[in-house]
Amino acid sequence: MAEHIDGRALDEVVSFTSELIRIDTTNRGGGDCRERPAAEYVAERLAATGLEPVLLERTPGRTNVVARIEGTDPLADALLVHGHLDVVPAEPADWEVHPFSGEVRDGVVWGRGAVDMKNMDAMVLAVVRAWARAGIRPRRDIVIAYTADEEASAIDGSGFLADHHPDLFEGCTEGISESGAFTFHAGPGTALYPIAAGERGTGWLKLTAHGRAGHGSKVNRANAVSRLAAAIARIGEHQWPVRLTPTVRAALAELAAVYGIAADPAAPDFDVDELLGKLGPAAALVESTVRNSANPTMLEAGYKINVIPGRATAYVDGRILPGGEDEFRDTLDRLTGPDVDWEFHHKEVALQAPVDSPTYAKLRAAVEEFAPEGHVVPYCMSGGTDAKQFSRLGITGYGFSPLRLPPGFDYPALFHGVDERVPVDALHFGVRVLDHYLRAA
Repeated sequence: MAEHIDGRALDEVVSFTSELIRIDTTNRGGGDCRERPAAEYVAERLAATGLEPVLLERTPGRTNVVARIEGTDPLADALLVHGHLDVVPAEPADWEVHPFSGEVRDGVVWGRGAVDMKNMDAMVLAVVRAWARAGIRPRRDIVIAYTADEEASAIDGSGFLADHHPDLFEGCTEGISESGAFTFHAGPGTALYPIAAGERGTGWLKLTAHGRAGHGSKVNRANAVSRLAAAIARIGEHQWPVRLTPTVRAALAELAAVYGIAADPAAPDFDVDELLGKLGPAAALVESTVRNSANPTMLEAGYKINVIPGRATAYVDGRILPGGEDEFRDTLDRLTGPDVDWEFHHKEVALQAPVDSPTYAKLRAAVEEFAPEGHVVPYCMSGGTDAKQFSRLGITGYGFSPLRLPPGFDYPALFHGVDERVPVDALHFGVRVLDHYLRAA
Protein backbone atom coordinates (compact mmCIF):
# COMPACT_ATOMS: atom_id res chain seq x y z
CA MET A 1 0.00 0.00 0.00
CA ALA A 2 1.18 3.52 -0.76
CA GLU A 3 1.98 5.19 2.57
CA HIS A 4 0.78 8.61 1.41
CA ILE A 5 -2.75 7.23 0.90
CA ASP A 6 -3.22 7.37 4.65
CA GLY A 7 -6.15 7.86 6.98
CA ARG A 8 -6.35 11.54 6.13
CA ALA A 9 -6.61 10.86 2.39
CA LEU A 10 -9.30 8.24 2.98
CA ASP A 11 -11.26 10.55 5.28
CA GLU A 12 -10.99 13.38 2.77
CA VAL A 13 -12.45 11.45 -0.13
CA VAL A 14 -15.54 10.71 1.95
CA SER A 15 -15.94 14.25 3.25
CA PHE A 16 -15.32 15.76 -0.20
CA THR A 17 -17.94 13.49 -1.77
CA SER A 18 -20.48 14.36 0.92
CA GLU A 19 -19.80 18.10 0.80
CA LEU A 20 -19.94 18.25 -3.00
CA ILE A 21 -23.31 16.47 -2.94
CA ARG A 22 -24.61 19.15 -0.57
CA ILE A 23 -23.82 21.80 -3.18
CA ASP A 24 -26.91 21.54 -5.40
CA THR A 25 -25.70 21.70 -9.00
CA THR A 26 -28.87 20.37 -10.62
CA ASN A 27 -28.79 20.75 -14.40
CA ARG A 28 -32.35 20.96 -15.74
CA GLY A 29 -31.21 21.81 -19.24
CA GLY A 30 -31.70 25.01 -21.16
CA GLY A 31 -29.05 26.75 -19.07
CA ASP A 32 -30.86 26.17 -15.77
CA CYS A 33 -27.86 25.30 -13.60
CA ARG A 34 -25.19 27.02 -11.54
CA GLU A 35 -21.97 25.09 -10.96
CA ARG A 36 -19.94 27.98 -9.59
CA PRO A 37 -20.22 27.12 -5.86
CA ALA A 38 -18.92 23.60 -6.55
CA ALA A 39 -16.20 24.97 -8.82
CA GLU A 40 -15.04 27.35 -6.10
CA TYR A 41 -15.05 24.46 -3.63
CA VAL A 42 -12.70 22.29 -5.70
CA ALA A 43 -10.55 25.26 -6.80
CA GLU A 44 -9.95 26.25 -3.17
CA ARG A 45 -8.78 22.75 -2.30
CA LEU A 46 -6.56 22.50 -5.35
CA ALA A 47 -5.02 25.90 -4.59
CA ALA A 48 -4.20 24.73 -1.06
CA THR A 49 -1.76 22.22 -2.63
CA GLY A 50 0.17 24.94 -4.43
CA LEU A 51 -1.54 24.49 -7.79
CA GLU A 52 -2.94 27.47 -9.70
CA PRO A 53 -6.45 26.53 -10.81
CA VAL A 54 -8.21 28.82 -13.26
CA LEU A 55 -11.98 29.34 -13.26
CA LEU A 56 -13.54 29.78 -16.69
CA GLU A 57 -17.10 30.63 -17.73
CA ARG A 58 -18.91 30.96 -21.02
CA THR A 59 -22.07 31.91 -19.14
CA PRO A 60 -22.09 33.56 -15.69
CA GLY A 61 -22.36 30.88 -12.99
CA ARG A 62 -21.56 28.00 -15.36
CA THR A 63 -18.02 27.56 -14.06
CA ASN A 64 -15.21 25.21 -15.10
CA VAL A 65 -11.94 24.64 -13.24
CA VAL A 66 -8.64 23.65 -14.87
CA ALA A 67 -5.27 23.04 -13.19
CA ARG A 68 -2.01 21.44 -14.30
CA ILE A 69 0.35 19.30 -12.21
CA GLU A 70 3.85 19.41 -13.63
CA GLY A 71 5.41 15.99 -14.20
CA THR A 72 9.02 14.93 -13.83
CA ASP A 73 9.50 14.03 -17.51
CA PRO A 74 9.18 17.13 -19.70
CA LEU A 75 9.21 14.97 -22.85
CA ALA A 76 6.24 12.83 -21.81
CA ASP A 77 2.75 13.43 -23.19
CA ALA A 78 0.30 14.95 -20.73
CA LEU A 79 -2.74 13.15 -19.31
CA LEU A 80 -6.18 14.71 -18.82
CA VAL A 81 -8.24 13.73 -15.77
CA HIS A 82 -11.72 15.24 -15.96
CA GLY A 83 -15.00 15.12 -14.10
CA HIS A 84 -18.22 17.11 -14.29
CA LEU A 85 -19.73 19.11 -11.45
CA ASP A 86 -23.37 19.17 -12.54
CA VAL A 87 -25.97 16.50 -11.73
CA VAL A 88 -29.38 15.52 -13.06
CA PRO A 89 -32.54 16.53 -11.16
CA ALA A 90 -33.79 14.54 -8.17
CA GLU A 91 -37.23 14.59 -6.56
CA PRO A 92 -36.75 14.46 -2.75
CA ALA A 93 -40.14 12.82 -2.15
CA ASP A 94 -38.98 9.73 -4.06
CA TRP A 95 -35.80 9.22 -2.02
CA GLU A 96 -35.10 7.39 1.22
CA VAL A 97 -32.81 10.27 2.22
CA HIS A 98 -32.75 13.82 0.88
CA PRO A 99 -30.82 13.75 -2.41
CA PHE A 100 -28.72 16.79 -1.46
CA SER A 101 -28.00 15.84 2.13
CA GLY A 102 -24.73 14.03 1.47
CA GLU A 103 -25.62 11.91 4.48
CA VAL A 104 -23.15 9.20 5.51
CA ARG A 105 -25.18 6.33 6.93
CA ASP A 106 -24.05 2.78 7.71
CA GLY A 107 -20.87 3.16 5.68
CA VAL A 108 -22.62 4.63 2.62
CA VAL A 109 -22.63 8.18 1.23
CA TRP A 110 -26.08 9.14 -0.08
CA GLY A 111 -27.12 11.76 -2.57
CA ARG A 112 -27.37 12.93 -6.15
CA GLY A 113 -23.91 12.74 -7.68
CA ALA A 114 -22.65 9.96 -5.41
CA VAL A 115 -21.85 7.88 -8.50
CA ASP A 116 -22.38 10.44 -11.29
CA MET A 117 -19.88 11.82 -10.64
CA LYS A 118 -18.95 13.74 -7.52
CA ASN A 119 -17.35 10.58 -6.15
CA MET A 120 -14.67 10.73 -8.87
CA ASP A 121 -14.35 14.49 -8.41
CA ALA A 122 -13.60 13.83 -4.74
CA MET A 123 -11.16 11.00 -5.49
CA VAL A 124 -9.07 13.27 -7.68
CA LEU A 125 -8.99 15.94 -5.00
CA ALA A 126 -7.98 13.43 -2.34
CA VAL A 127 -5.15 12.00 -4.47
CA VAL A 128 -3.76 15.41 -5.45
CA ARG A 129 -3.76 16.60 -1.84
CA ALA A 130 -2.09 13.38 -0.65
CA TRP A 131 0.63 13.89 -3.27
CA ALA A 132 1.19 17.46 -2.13
CA ARG A 133 1.63 16.41 1.49
CA ALA A 134 4.11 13.69 0.49
CA GLY A 135 5.98 15.72 -2.12
CA ILE A 136 5.02 13.33 -4.94
CA ARG A 137 5.05 14.34 -8.59
CA PRO A 138 3.74 12.20 -11.46
CA ARG A 139 5.94 11.22 -14.41
CA ARG A 140 3.84 13.10 -16.95
CA ASP A 141 1.98 16.39 -16.67
CA ILE A 142 -1.56 15.85 -15.43
CA VAL A 143 -4.25 18.34 -16.39
CA ILE A 144 -7.25 18.29 -14.06
CA ALA A 145 -10.54 19.64 -15.40
CA TYR A 146 -13.80 20.01 -13.50
CA THR A 147 -16.52 20.83 -16.00
CA ALA A 148 -19.98 22.34 -16.17
CA ASP A 149 -22.95 21.23 -18.25
CA GLU A 150 -22.05 17.60 -18.97
CA GLU A 151 -25.61 16.55 -18.17
CA ALA A 152 -26.95 18.71 -21.02
CA SER A 153 -25.16 19.85 -24.17
CA ALA A 154 -21.71 20.56 -22.63
CA ILE A 155 -21.78 23.89 -24.47
CA ASP A 156 -20.91 25.69 -21.21
CA GLY A 157 -18.45 23.00 -20.15
CA SER A 158 -16.09 20.75 -22.04
CA GLY A 159 -17.27 22.11 -25.39
CA PHE A 160 -16.42 25.65 -24.31
CA LEU A 161 -13.04 24.56 -22.94
CA ALA A 162 -12.08 22.58 -26.04
CA ASP A 163 -13.15 25.31 -28.45
CA HIS A 164 -11.94 28.41 -26.61
CA HIS A 165 -9.17 27.30 -24.23
CA PRO A 166 -7.27 24.52 -26.02
CA ASP A 167 -3.97 25.91 -24.74
CA LEU A 168 -4.82 24.65 -21.25
CA PHE A 169 -4.69 21.09 -22.61
CA GLU A 170 -1.45 21.41 -24.54
CA GLY A 171 0.36 18.09 -24.78
CA CYS A 172 -2.61 15.99 -23.61
CA THR A 173 -2.95 12.86 -25.72
CA GLU A 174 -5.15 10.72 -23.46
CA GLY A 175 -7.74 11.25 -20.77
CA ILE A 176 -9.68 9.37 -18.11
CA SER A 177 -13.07 10.11 -16.63
CA GLU A 178 -16.32 8.45 -15.56
CA SER A 179 -17.98 5.08 -16.02
CA GLY A 180 -15.26 2.48 -15.80
CA ALA A 181 -13.38 0.17 -13.42
CA PHE A 182 -16.40 -0.44 -11.18
CA THR A 183 -17.42 -3.86 -9.90
CA PHE A 184 -20.04 -5.51 -12.06
CA HIS A 185 -21.30 -8.68 -10.35
CA ALA A 186 -22.06 -11.06 -13.19
CA GLY A 187 -22.96 -14.16 -11.20
CA PRO A 188 -21.83 -16.00 -8.06
CA GLY A 189 -18.09 -15.47 -7.64
CA THR A 190 -17.75 -13.55 -10.91
CA ALA A 191 -16.73 -9.92 -10.50
CA LEU A 192 -16.06 -7.94 -13.66
CA TYR A 193 -14.29 -4.59 -13.84
CA PRO A 194 -15.24 -3.01 -17.18
CA ILE A 195 -13.00 -0.21 -18.45
CA ALA A 196 -14.62 1.99 -21.08
CA ALA A 197 -12.73 2.18 -24.38
CA GLY A 198 -15.40 3.73 -26.55
CA GLU A 199 -18.71 5.56 -26.64
CA ARG A 200 -21.61 5.53 -29.04
CA GLY A 201 -22.22 8.88 -30.68
CA THR A 202 -25.11 11.10 -29.67
CA GLY A 203 -27.80 11.75 -32.26
CA TRP A 204 -30.73 13.49 -30.58
CA LEU A 205 -33.36 14.11 -33.25
CA LYS A 206 -36.27 16.47 -33.81
CA LEU A 207 -39.04 15.17 -36.08
CA THR A 208 -41.61 17.51 -37.62
CA ALA A 209 -44.76 16.45 -39.43
CA HIS A 210 -46.80 18.97 -41.43
CA GLY A 211 -50.39 18.52 -42.46
CA ARG A 212 -53.68 20.31 -43.02
CA ALA A 213 -55.21 21.97 -39.98
CA GLY A 214 -58.95 21.55 -39.55
CA HIS A 215 -61.97 20.66 -37.47
CA GLY A 216 -61.62 17.50 -35.41
CA SER A 217 -64.96 16.16 -36.69
CA LYS A 218 -64.00 16.25 -40.37
CA VAL A 219 -62.25 13.68 -42.53
CA ASN A 220 -58.59 14.68 -42.82
CA ARG A 221 -56.15 12.60 -44.86
CA ALA A 222 -53.32 15.03 -44.10
CA ASN A 223 -53.37 14.82 -40.29
CA ALA A 224 -49.94 15.85 -38.95
CA VAL A 225 -50.46 13.91 -35.73
CA SER A 226 -51.26 10.69 -37.59
CA ARG A 227 -48.28 11.14 -39.88
CA LEU A 228 -45.97 11.72 -36.95
CA ALA A 229 -47.41 8.81 -34.97
CA ALA A 230 -46.86 6.44 -37.88
CA ALA A 231 -43.24 7.53 -38.24
CA ILE A 232 -42.61 7.22 -34.50
CA ALA A 233 -44.13 3.73 -34.48
CA ARG A 234 -41.84 2.65 -37.33
CA ILE A 235 -38.78 4.02 -35.52
CA GLY A 236 -39.73 2.39 -32.23
CA GLU A 237 -40.28 -1.01 -33.84
CA HIS A 238 -37.23 -0.99 -36.10
CA GLN A 239 -34.70 -3.79 -35.57
CA TRP A 240 -31.26 -2.34 -36.18
CA PRO A 241 -28.65 -4.68 -37.70
CA VAL A 242 -25.64 -5.86 -35.71
CA ARG A 243 -22.48 -3.78 -36.23
CA LEU A 244 -19.54 -4.90 -34.08
CA THR A 245 -16.79 -2.35 -33.45
CA PRO A 246 -13.28 -3.43 -32.39
CA THR A 247 -13.97 -2.46 -28.77
CA VAL A 248 -17.19 -4.46 -28.64
CA ARG A 249 -15.54 -7.46 -30.34
CA ALA A 250 -12.82 -7.38 -27.68
CA ALA A 251 -15.44 -7.13 -24.93
CA LEU A 252 -17.39 -10.11 -26.28
CA ALA A 253 -14.23 -12.20 -26.66
CA GLU A 254 -13.07 -11.51 -23.11
CA LEU A 255 -16.51 -12.05 -21.59
CA ALA A 256 -16.83 -15.36 -23.42
CA ALA A 257 -13.45 -16.40 -22.02
CA VAL A 258 -14.50 -15.49 -18.47
CA TYR A 259 -17.52 -17.79 -18.81
CA GLY A 260 -15.62 -20.54 -20.63
CA ILE A 261 -17.74 -20.13 -23.76
CA ALA A 262 -16.23 -20.97 -27.14
CA ALA A 263 -16.91 -17.95 -29.32
CA ASP A 264 -15.10 -16.03 -32.02
CA PRO A 265 -16.65 -12.58 -32.54
CA ALA A 266 -14.50 -12.15 -35.66
CA ALA A 267 -15.96 -15.24 -37.38
CA PRO A 268 -18.29 -14.61 -40.36
CA ASP A 269 -21.03 -16.77 -38.86
CA PHE A 270 -20.77 -15.33 -35.33
CA ASP A 271 -24.21 -14.89 -33.72
CA VAL A 272 -23.98 -12.10 -31.19
CA ASP A 273 -27.49 -12.59 -29.85
CA GLU A 274 -26.78 -16.25 -29.16
CA LEU A 275 -23.70 -15.31 -27.14
CA LEU A 276 -25.54 -12.57 -25.28
CA GLY A 277 -28.12 -15.14 -24.25
CA LYS A 278 -25.37 -17.19 -22.59
CA LEU A 279 -23.71 -14.33 -20.73
CA GLY A 280 -26.43 -13.80 -18.17
CA PRO A 281 -26.14 -10.47 -16.31
CA ALA A 282 -22.90 -9.63 -18.14
CA ALA A 283 -24.86 -9.20 -21.38
CA ALA A 284 -25.98 -5.80 -20.05
CA LEU A 285 -22.44 -4.50 -20.53
CA VAL A 286 -22.56 -4.93 -24.30
CA GLU A 287 -26.13 -5.50 -25.53
CA SER A 288 -26.79 -1.78 -26.07
CA THR A 289 -23.61 -1.29 -28.10
CA VAL A 290 -23.87 -3.97 -30.79
CA ARG A 291 -26.27 -1.82 -32.84
CA ASN A 292 -27.29 1.74 -33.50
CA SER A 293 -30.48 2.71 -31.69
CA ALA A 294 -33.27 5.29 -31.81
CA ASN A 295 -35.80 5.60 -28.99
CA PRO A 296 -38.75 8.02 -29.19
CA THR A 297 -38.88 10.10 -26.00
CA MET A 298 -41.07 13.22 -26.44
CA LEU A 299 -44.22 14.24 -28.37
CA GLU A 300 -45.70 17.70 -28.92
CA ALA A 301 -48.87 18.49 -30.90
CA GLY A 302 -52.11 20.41 -30.81
CA TYR A 303 -53.75 22.93 -28.50
CA LYS A 304 -57.41 21.81 -28.37
CA ILE A 305 -59.10 18.43 -28.56
CA ASN A 306 -61.44 19.34 -31.45
CA VAL A 307 -58.77 21.03 -33.58
CA ILE A 308 -56.51 19.04 -35.89
CA PRO A 309 -53.14 20.83 -35.77
CA GLY A 310 -51.18 21.59 -38.90
CA ARG A 311 -47.93 20.57 -37.26
CA ALA A 312 -46.69 17.93 -34.82
CA THR A 313 -43.20 17.35 -33.43
CA ALA A 314 -41.37 14.56 -31.66
CA TYR A 315 -37.93 13.95 -30.21
CA VAL A 316 -35.89 10.78 -30.51
CA ASP A 317 -32.78 9.74 -28.59
CA GLY A 318 -30.50 8.28 -31.23
CA ARG A 319 -27.15 6.65 -30.48
CA ILE A 320 -24.66 5.89 -33.22
CA LEU A 321 -21.80 3.40 -33.27
CA PRO A 322 -18.36 4.43 -34.54
CA GLY A 323 -18.61 4.27 -38.33
CA GLY A 324 -22.40 3.95 -38.23
CA GLU A 325 -23.58 7.45 -39.13
CA ASP A 326 -24.32 6.84 -42.81
CA GLU A 327 -26.48 3.84 -41.97
CA PHE A 328 -28.21 5.84 -39.24
CA ARG A 329 -29.06 8.71 -41.58
CA ASP A 330 -30.27 6.43 -44.37
CA THR A 331 -32.44 4.46 -41.98
CA LEU A 332 -34.06 7.57 -40.49
CA ASP A 333 -34.80 8.90 -43.97
CA ARG A 334 -36.60 5.66 -44.77
CA LEU A 335 -38.45 5.30 -41.45
CA THR A 336 -39.72 8.89 -41.30
CA GLY A 337 -41.08 8.77 -44.84
CA PRO A 338 -42.10 11.62 -47.15
CA ASP A 339 -44.43 13.41 -44.73
CA VAL A 340 -42.07 13.84 -41.78
CA ASP A 341 -38.85 15.85 -41.70
CA TRP A 342 -36.05 15.16 -39.26
CA GLU A 343 -32.93 16.98 -38.12
CA PHE A 344 -30.24 16.61 -35.47
CA HIS A 345 -31.31 18.47 -32.35
CA HIS A 346 -27.91 17.69 -30.81
CA LYS A 347 -25.10 15.64 -32.26
CA GLU A 348 -21.76 14.41 -30.92
CA VAL A 349 -19.15 12.09 -32.30
CA ALA A 350 -18.74 8.39 -31.47
CA LEU A 351 -15.45 7.43 -29.82
CA GLN A 352 -13.15 4.44 -29.87
CA ALA A 353 -9.95 3.87 -27.86
CA PRO A 354 -7.45 1.06 -28.37
CA VAL A 355 -7.53 -1.83 -25.90
CA ASP A 356 -4.03 -3.00 -26.88
CA SER A 357 -2.38 0.28 -25.83
CA PRO A 358 0.14 0.81 -22.99
CA THR A 359 -2.43 3.09 -21.33
CA TYR A 360 -5.13 0.42 -21.26
CA ALA A 361 -2.58 -2.08 -19.91
CA LYS A 362 -1.72 0.29 -17.04
CA LEU A 363 -5.39 0.88 -16.28
CA ARG A 364 -5.93 -2.87 -16.15
CA ALA A 365 -2.88 -3.39 -13.95
CA ALA A 366 -4.00 -0.74 -11.45
CA VAL A 367 -7.35 -2.49 -10.95
CA GLU A 368 -5.78 -5.94 -10.72
CA GLU A 369 -3.34 -4.68 -8.08
CA PHE A 370 -6.21 -4.02 -5.67
CA ALA A 371 -8.88 -6.43 -6.99
CA PRO A 372 -6.93 -9.54 -8.03
CA GLU A 373 -10.12 -11.59 -7.83
CA GLY A 374 -11.76 -9.52 -10.57
CA HIS A 375 -11.80 -9.84 -14.35
CA VAL A 376 -10.96 -6.61 -16.15
CA VAL A 377 -12.74 -6.33 -19.51
CA PRO A 378 -13.11 -3.52 -22.06
CA TYR A 379 -16.50 -2.17 -23.02
CA CYS A 380 -18.14 0.59 -25.04
CA MET A 381 -20.48 3.02 -23.28
CA SER A 382 -24.00 3.13 -24.66
CA GLY A 383 -24.17 6.85 -23.85
CA GLY A 384 -21.55 9.58 -23.79
CA THR A 385 -19.29 11.75 -21.64
CA ASP A 386 -17.19 14.89 -21.88
CA ALA A 387 -14.58 12.76 -23.65
CA LYS A 388 -16.51 13.53 -26.85
CA GLN A 389 -15.73 17.24 -26.65
CA PHE A 390 -12.14 16.72 -25.54
CA SER A 391 -11.61 14.41 -28.52
CA ARG A 392 -11.66 17.56 -30.66
CA LEU A 393 -8.21 18.24 -29.21
CA GLY A 394 -6.92 14.80 -30.24
CA ILE A 395 -7.37 13.35 -26.74
CA THR A 396 -8.20 9.64 -26.59
CA GLY A 397 -10.59 8.94 -23.73
CA TYR A 398 -11.04 6.01 -21.36
CA GLY A 399 -13.73 5.53 -18.71
CA PHE A 400 -11.95 4.92 -15.42
CA SER A 401 -13.50 5.90 -12.08
CA PRO A 402 -12.64 2.86 -9.93
CA LEU A 403 -15.01 1.50 -7.28
CA ARG A 404 -15.13 -1.91 -5.60
CA LEU A 405 -18.77 -2.63 -4.84
CA PRO A 406 -20.47 -5.38 -2.82
CA PRO A 407 -22.74 -8.02 -4.38
CA GLY A 408 -26.25 -6.74 -4.93
CA PHE A 409 -25.11 -3.15 -5.44
CA ASP A 410 -26.54 -2.22 -8.85
CA TYR A 411 -24.15 0.55 -9.82
CA PRO A 412 -25.43 1.15 -13.39
CA ALA A 413 -29.03 1.49 -12.14
CA LEU A 414 -28.03 4.33 -9.79
CA PHE A 415 -26.90 6.58 -12.64
CA HIS A 416 -29.73 9.15 -12.77
CA GLY A 417 -31.70 6.85 -10.45
CA VAL A 418 -33.44 7.18 -7.10
CA ASP A 419 -31.42 6.68 -3.89
CA GLU A 420 -28.07 7.20 -5.60
CA ARG A 421 -25.31 6.28 -3.15
CA VAL A 422 -21.76 4.95 -2.87
CA PRO A 423 -20.12 2.83 -0.15
CA VAL A 424 -17.30 4.44 1.83
CA ASP A 425 -15.15 1.34 1.17
CA ALA A 426 -15.66 1.85 -2.56
CA LEU A 427 -14.33 5.40 -2.32
CA HIS A 428 -11.27 4.17 -0.41
CA PHE A 429 -10.63 1.57 -3.12
CA GLY A 430 -11.04 4.21 -5.79
CA VAL A 431 -8.47 6.52 -4.24
CA ARG A 432 -5.91 3.72 -3.99
CA VAL A 433 -6.44 2.53 -7.57
CA LEU A 434 -6.48 6.04 -9.01
CA ASP A 435 -3.28 6.94 -7.16
CA HIS A 436 -1.58 3.77 -8.38
CA TYR A 437 -2.51 4.39 -11.99
CA LEU A 438 -1.70 8.10 -12.06
CA ARG A 439 1.77 7.52 -10.63
CA ALA A 440 2.42 4.77 -13.19
CA ALA A 441 0.82 6.53 -16.17
